[in-house]
Amino acid sequence: MRTRGSVLVGKGLKLWLAAVALVLATAIVSALFLPRSFGLTAASDIVQCLLLISGTAAFIPAAIRSHGRLRLFWSLVAAGVGLWLGYQLFWTYYELVLRRDVPDLCAWDIVLFLHFVPLMAALALRPHVPRDEYAARLGRLDFALLAVWWCYLYVLIVMPWQYAVPKISAYNRNLNGVYNAEKIALLGALLICCATSKGGWRKFYTSLFAMNFCYSFGSTVANLALARNAYYSGSLYDMPMIAAMASLTWIGLRTRVDRPGAEIPHAFTAYGVWIARCSMIAVFSLPVFAAWSIADVQVPGPIRTFRLVLTLLAAFCLGIMVFVRQQLLDRELVRLLNQSRTAFDNLKRLQAQILQSEKLASIGQLVGGAAHELNNPITAMLGYSDLLLNTPLTPDQRPSAEKIGLYVRRTRSLVASLISFARQTPLPKSLVDLNTLARTAIKLAQPQWEGLRVEMRPNFDPELPKVIGDSNQLLQVCLQLLANCLHVLTERGGRILTISTHAHAGICVLQIATEKLPSTDTAPRDAENNLALSACQGILQEHRGQLCRESSADGSVHLRVELPAADPVPAKPKEATVPVMWQSRPYA
Repeated sequence: MRTRGSVLVGKGLKLWLAAVALVLATAIVSALFLPRSFGLTAASDIVQCLLLISGTAAFIPAAIRSHGRLRLFWSLVAAGVGLWLGYQLFWTYYELVLRRDVPDLCAWDIVLFLHFVPLMAALALRPHVPRDEYAARLGRLDFALLAVWWCYLYVLIVMPWQYAVPKISAYNRNLNGVYNAEKIALLGALLICCATSKGGWRKFYTSLFAMNFCYSFGSTVANLALARNAYYSGSLYDMPMIAAMASLTWIGLRTRVDRPGAEIPHAFTAYGVWIARCSMIAVFSLPVFAAWSIADVQVPGPIRTFRLVLTLLAAFCLGIMVFVRQQLLDRELVRLLNQSRTAFDNLKRLQAQILQSEKLASIGQLVGGAAHELNNPITAMLGYSDLLLNTPLTPDQRPSAEKIGLYVRRTRSLVASLISFARQTPLPKSLVDLNTLARTAIKLAQPQWEGLRVEMRPNFDPELPKVIGDSNQLLQVCLQLLANCLHVLTERGGRILTISTHAHAGICVLQIATEKLPSTDTAPRDAENNLALSACQGILQEHRGQLCRESSADGSVHLRVELPAADPVPAKPKEATVPVMWQSRPYA
C-alpha cells in the first residue's frame, strides 16, 4: 500500500521530468523559429545550464540514500556531470555576461576533457558486482595511475599549442582528437559494463551509453558544421547534445539500483588482470611518447622540448605509483601465502582427525558388538548369584557371595555404558528432572548398597531447574557413578554415601560423595573404572555437560556431574521421564 509521502514524491518526480521536457521543447522551438541572434544564443546557453543543473541534482538523491561503494559511485557520476555544468557555466558567462566569444585557446577546455574522468572512475568501481576479489587498494591505485596518464596525454598533445607555441588550428585539431579518444574509451567501458550486468544495472548502463553516444554524435556533427562555418549557438546542430543533457535527469530519477546485482564469478579475475595490464601499458607508453617527441621534427623545437620534459616528469610520477603498487601487491601476496600455509596445515590436521575418527568408529562398532555378546552370560551370572544369596550360607560364605553379585552388577553396568558409548545416532532429548533421576538411580541400586550395608544420604534441591537430555542415558550415568562409589567404599571400608543436587550460575550439579576414608589413595585406578567413567564422560559431552572427579584431603571421593539448565519456556513440553512409580514415591 502506497503512503501519502510516496505519492507526493512520485508527483514531484513527474513534475520534475515534465519541467525538463518543457525546457527541451523550448530549445527545439527556439532552434526552429528564432533567427541567428543574441536571443537565440542566450536561450540555448540558459537551456543547457538548466538541463545540466537538473542532471547533476538528479544523481544526488541516489548518493544520499546509498552507502559505501555505491555512494562513491553515484557521487562520482554527479561529479562528472557537475564538471560538465561548470564548463557550460563558464561558456554562458562569456557569451551572456561578457557578450564575447569564448577564446580559441581556452584554459577551461581541460575541464570539459576531465569531466569524463569521474565517470570512468565510477565505472571502474563496478557497483553492479557484489564483491571483487581484486584488492580494493590496488584497484584505486590503478585507476589513479590511469587518471594521471589521461591528464598527461592532454597536456602532452594539446597544451603545447596553447602555451609553448600558440597555434589555434593545431590546438583545435589535437583537442578534438584527444577528446574523441576519451569518448571512445568511455563508450567502450559502458559496453563492457552492459555485457557484465543484469536487471536494473544493465538498463542503467544502456541508458548511459545511449546518452553518451548521442552526445558524442552531436558534438562530432557540431564540429563538422563549425569547420564549414555553418554552426552557431542554438541551432539544430545543438539538439543532439541538448537531448543528451535532458536525458541525464530521466536516467538519474528513474534508476532504482541501490544494491549490487547477481555475481559473475568468471569476470572477477579477468577484470583485475585487465586493469593491471592497462596500467602497465600506460607506463610503458611513456618511452614511446618520448621517442615520438624527439622524432617528430615537423613540430617546433620548444614543443619537442616541452613534451620531452613532461614525459620525464610523468615517468617519475608514474614510477613512484608503480613502486607503491608493487609494494601493496607484495604484501597481498605474502598474506595470501601465509593463508595458504595455514589452510594447508589445517587440512593436514583435519585429515588426521578424520582418520582417527574412522578408527574410533571401527573400535566403537567392535566394542558394541562384543558388549551385546557379553549381555547373555552376565545375565546368567547375575541370576545364579541371586540364587546363591537365597540359599543357606555360612557367615564366612555370605560376604563372598555378596561380592560376586556386586561385581556382576558392576560388569553389567559397564557393558551398558559401552553400548551407549558406541552408539552413533544421537537420541531425541527433552526436559529431565535430575532429582527424579537420582531418586530412581538410588532405588535401582538399592540391592547393592543395602547388601554392602552402606548408608545412603540424599540431599536434593527442590528448586533445581530441569535439564535437556536423554533420560535413559543420564540414568545410566547415575547408576555407573553410584556403582563406582560403592566400589570405592567396599575397597576402603567406608559406610556412608551422599548424593546431592544444586544449581549455580545456570548449571545443574549432581554430586555423589563418599565419607572420609581411612586411606588417602582413594581414586579408582583400575582399567574397568577408568573405562566406565570415560563412557560416562562421552555421554555427558553429548549433553554439553562434564564429569569431574576429585579426591579431598580427608580421603573422601567426589564425583560431580554438571549439566546446563534448560531455558524456561512458557509452554510445558513433554518430559522424558523415568518410571512413574519412582516419581510418585520419592526416596527419603
